[in-house]
Amino acid sequence: MTAEMRIPPSGLFALPAEPRPKRYNVVIETPKGSRNKFTYDHALNLFRLGKQLPSGAVFPFDFGFVPSTISGDGDPLDVIVLLDAPTFPGCLVRVRLLGVIEATQTSRSGQTVDNPRLIAVAVKSVEHREIHRLRDLPGSIVDEIAHFFVSYNQAAGKRFRPTARAGRKRARRLVRDMAAPKPGPTVVPMDRHEAAQPGMP
Repeated sequence: MTAEMRIPPSGLFALPAEPRPKRYNVVIETPKGSRNKFTYDHALNLFRLGKQLPSGAVFPFDFGFVPSTISGDGDPLDVIVLLDAPTFPGCLVRVRLLGVIEATQTSRSGQTVDNPRLIAVAVKSVEHREIHRLRDLPGSIVDEIAHFFVSYNQAAGKRFRPTARAGRKRARRLVRDMAAPKPGPTVVPMDRHEAAQPGMP
């Protein structure tokens, strides 16, 4: 017979997507200017090096995810965040959504899924305080973001195909529609005799 030891879910995964109306949490994985792609590992509750970009390629803006969401590829919704300066992996940034680049992504195995890229600006940004809608951004910036993900996926043997651009209402709806089920605690089997040892909680 076994006892159950319950481990709470990862704090970053369990963060609310929208802690205040029209204000969203984003966990930064990779800062602007980095050639290293960092990935949050939910199981280990740490950030690991996922890959390195080809020589000369760097992330054009801070890149992260909206917690408590699940996109078509099984990961949280991806977000590009405009900030005044790069942050660091694991930094929690409160943002307002500007819009979204809707896209499909085809893996090396040939499977195609919807995998949009949200575009947001940090609420505390000074340089971007006047940016509230996607149309407030120069078209060249949105083009740069789309081109980056096309090239990034191509280098990884995948295909990223932008299909549309939409504003903040669509971006907000995607966050709502892709809300993840609230995770329950992980159950780890443990021998009952071990559970009864003195000094164990």
